[in-house]
Amino acid sequence: MSTTQSERLRELLEPLVGSQGLDLEEIAVDSVGRKRVLRVVVDSDTGADLDQIADVSRALSAKLDETDAMGEGEYTLEVGTPGAERLLKEHRHFVRAVDRLVKFQPHEGDELVARILQVDDEGLDVEVPGVKGRKATHRRLAFSDIDKARVQVEFNRKDKQDMTEEEEA
Repeated sequence: MSTTQSERLRELLEPLVGSQGLDLEEIAVDSVGRKRVLRVVVDSDTGADLDQIADVSRALSAKLDETDAMGEGEYTLEVGTPGAERLLKEHRHFVRAVDRLVKFQPHEGDELVARILQVDDEGLDVEVPGVKGRKATHRRLAFSDIDKARVQVEFNRKDKQDMTEEEEA
């Protein structure tokens, strides 16, 4: 049996989120002054749009209202998706980040910023961007070698469709 409130909430809400076609990524209960805030983060392989967020929010709210999972007192329910610079923890997170630039902190060695090209059960293939006119290099990272990985925001990246053949070469 679960002992923490977050674990009990996860057991209660995860099947409901799953029935909406989403994954329950995080649950956090925070105190803001005298009020409590229940933050629920959901996602899927194709992302979640505002309609899905609204639907799951209504379903979670109804479920919480019929139970005493949040105890007595007021609370605010906030349902959202992971931020742009999300931390990658689960295998599915890495799969969803294919073609994204990620900052890796390995257990040993220096930090590495690279684009995820492919993910399998053991690890991932990445492309390390070239620096100062050098060509990009490919590298293999095992999941067991990664301490932390976080998606990086790219403001000026050109989509492959927008590139000319010369730029791609």
